Parts: sequence; C-alpha cells; structure tokens
Amino acid sequence: MLAVGEVRHARFRPKHHAFRYPAYFVRLPMRHIDEALRGQRFLSRNRFNLLSFHDADHGDRRSPLPLAAWIDGLLRSEGIVDADGEIWLHTFPRVLGYAFKPVSFWFCHRADLALRAVVCEVNNTFGERHCYLLAHRDGRPIADGEEMTATKVFHVSPFCSATGRYRFRFAHRRDRVVARIEYDEHGFGDGSVREPLITTSLSGRLQTASDRALWSAFVRMPLFSFGVIARIHWQAVRLWWKRTPFFSKPEPPAVEVSR
Repeated sequence: MLAVGEVRHARFRPKHHAFRYPAYFVRLPMRHIDEALRGQRFLSRNRFNLLSFHDADHGDRRSPLPLAAWIDGLLRSEGIVDADGEIWLHTFPRVLGYAFKPVSFWFCHRADLALRAVVCEVNNTFGERHCYLLAHRDGRPIADGEEMTATKVFHVSPFCSATGRYRFRFAHRRDRVVARIEYDEHGFGDGSVREPLITTSLSGRLQTASDRALWSAFVRMPLFSFGVIARIHWQAVRLWWKRTPFFSKPEPPAVEVSR
C-alpha cells in the first residue's frame, strides 16, 4: 500500500515553531513482503529503483534474521507471544537509493486482526537507533485512536533533552491513516495537565501501490528522501536562530527496546 499525505510538526516553547511538508510512505505486509512486491516496476526490495525497500534500513543490523523473524523475537523477548497475524511496516521508502527514516512503525496484529502491539523504530542523525514498544501488559489489544505512552530515553534532537514522555495515537479510518506523537518534556505523572512541548503527525490517504500511483508520487516529490534530511537541518538552523536551548548528546540507551 501507498499513502500520500503530509508531516506536521509544532513546538510551543520557548517560542512557537511549526512546519508542514507533503510526504508519502509505504505500508508493507512483512510476513508476505515478497508477494506484495512481486511484479512492481517502481518499488523493489534490496535493489535500486525509483522507490525501494531495503532490509538493512530496519531491525538489528548485527542479526542475519529476516525482518519478520526479528520483530517476532523482539516481541517474544517482551512477553508478547500472540502477535501471530500480519505485521504492517509503515515507513518512508528509499527514493533513488537514499532514505533517512526518522521513525517507522511496525503494526503487529493478532490472528483475529486485532492490533496487539506497535513498535516505533526511531533513528537519529548520528546513526543510532532505538525501539519503543507500545503494548498493554494485560494482553488486550490497542484500540483505534487509543493513547499509548513511552518514557523517552533516546536522543533525537539537540533542542530536546533525552527525558520526558511520548504519547502516541494511531488511527485508521477507511482509507486514511494517522500517526500522532506528543512529547511532554517534563512534569508528567503528578496528575496535572500540561500542554506538550512538541506535537508531530504523519497522515496519508491509502491507495493500492500501483505503477501509476508510485510513479505519480515520485514525480510529485522526486527528491523526497533528500528533502527529509535537508529539512531536518534547516529546521535546526531556524531553532538555533530563535535561541532555543541546546542539549549535548548523551550516550545511547544500553538496551535496544524500551516500553
């Protein structure tokens, strides 16, 4: 599947800073990835194309396991053994062989199609990666639009500390999907309500990844992947110009996954 939409981002302190960009992403069934990409002209796996998906962009770079086996092992290590349905990976593709993927989402379903867990795979510009696992400890599925939380432990931006909390919401309405992330810098857990420091959303309208749809997305944004990294640095310049507080990079987390 292909989704064409936009990325929105807003920061509220110490000065308001916001932007929105057009974007597109793919949703791939990882248990049936080869069948899903068979016959595609403009989207391929592990080889150059206008758009491509490379296994090396995800998972444990040190492991030879297929990605579906990697995510199954990750879930089992956290006590989740019933996510035996399809696993949909929501991610930016490589464009002309290049991609930077700030975050990818692994939607892990049970055999009855209920959403059992979501793995948020985060990359920073220092070449580091960390996964946040969202799942109910009592085994119940994640409802559409339900808020899930994770403690922040991974450095992403020099303009944010590696502390605080993320709040995630995922919604799938007919042919439209939305992933929304709110970042609370501090002060949570005492029952009070505070405005988040940052809100980010990635939304898009789903369609079949036909040759026509993939070609259209590429023609509309032929340098999309290069634009992702360029815009990250441009927004960093704008934040610096606004004298946003700067935080030095800490050591990455000692563990691959946190909840």
